[in-house]
Amino acid sequence: MSRSIWKGIFISRNLLNKALKEKNKKNKKPIKVWSRKSTILPQFIESNFKIHNGKTFIPLCITEDMVGHKFGEFAPTRVRCIHKKKKNKK
Repeated sequence: MSRSIWKGIFISRNLLNKALKEKNKKNKKPIKVWSRKSTILPQFIESNFKIHNGKTFIPLCITEDMVGHKFGEFAPTRVRCIHKKKKNKK
């Protein structure tokens, strides 16, 4: 279920403040993001973020195609299960 239109998009205040401060700096460091439900804004284009997936931080560079999506869509939280094949005993 999506967020209602009259409420507008959700963006964490702390994240927005950090991103705007970092954009003005010459030495750009990746911004750590814990708010996976925050929406990616056009101001974030060409910025580097590290998104927390519950265990580690996954690096991400924002492009134009990502605007409007949530940060959590680009950092999977589950590890894909790989089953090993059994060797034939002879």
